[in-house]
Amino acid sequence: MRFLVTGSAGFIGFQLVNRLLARQHAVVGLDAITPYYDPSLKRARHAELGRHPNFVAHELMLEDAGALAKLVREADADIVVHLAAQPGVRYAEENPGAYVESNIVGSFNLLEALRAHPCRHLLLASTSSVYGANPRQPFKEEDSTDHPLSLYAATKKAAEVMAYNYSDRLDLPTTVMRLFTVYGPWGRPDMALFKFTKGILEGTPIEVYGAGKMTRDFSYVDDVVEAICRLAERVPGRNTSGGQSKSSSAPFRIVNIGSSRPVGLNQFIATIEAAVGRKALRRELPVQPGEMPATWASTALLEELTGFKPATPLDEGVGNFVAWYRKYYRV
Repeated sequence: MRFLVTGSAGFIGFQLVNRLLARQHAVVGLDAITPYYDPSLKRARHAELGRHPNFVAHELMLEDAGALAKLVREADADIVVHLAAQPGVRYAEENPGAYVESNIVGSFNLLEALRAHPCRHLLLASTSSVYGANPRQPFKEEDSTDHPLSLYAATKKAAEVMAYNYSDRLDLPTTVMRLFTVYGPWGRPDMALFKFTKGILEGTPIEVYGAGKMTRDFSYVDDVVEAICRLAERVPGRNTSGGQSKSSSAPFRIVNIGSSRPVGLNQFIATIEAAVGRKALRRELPVQPGEMPATWASTALLEELTGFKPATPLDEGVGNFVAWYRKYYRV
């Protein structure tokens, strides 16, 4: 099949495209290569993908509606996977406009492009952050997401709601994927695993918020990619059964992708220390505004739809990342 993947030079996008190419699909990728984190890492990902003859990369901004519409038309994709976004909870305090432009305006531009040139199935990446202040655990897809704790979460929630409206009005089959703290090789430098590994190897203090008492549902990237590939084949229709459409007759569903095994931050740090073979120096800091105290995914719907349950052990996943980091940065 033909895939269009936005954010193809990003962490998850890169790993997804690798998997799709290995399965002999043709992939058109687009990425803005923004400087939010080291662009050279993004270009290195695209360079790896460019070795495959079935991959074509385009560098453009989602905010450029004309260029995006042209690319969607020319790609003529069966399946569109929309992963491109401005990520990060804390950076939203510094540059809120980037989140509105990328996550809301950019997603709107993609939906408008698909109005003119629809695909068989749109998969849109959202985040566990949309659950916000909801105290119920584990988070289920039908739980309230009306109280986001960060602008990042609010913009991703807005993209979900827009996607629902387009799905209903245009009869565009759409799956929203709420991703829970994805980690693994080729990961983002702004995320905890990357920063902690770097700090421990360099012997510099790592910043630990809230005395390490926060918990996260860490999801290994290979498991996330497998879930996305399986969901791509489960195209929602109107009036579907089995939990596929939770709120109306629209060809639309929301699915959590997580491990359903929450881990405390202190345990996470200990796992990294074991993989690196060195203890961390810690700088204790208070919890930052917008941070959720805990995330925990219910994966019952994912399992129902795909027969797949993420199962990579944390120590294995962390070990794979540390091995990649040492090789890539030659340390």
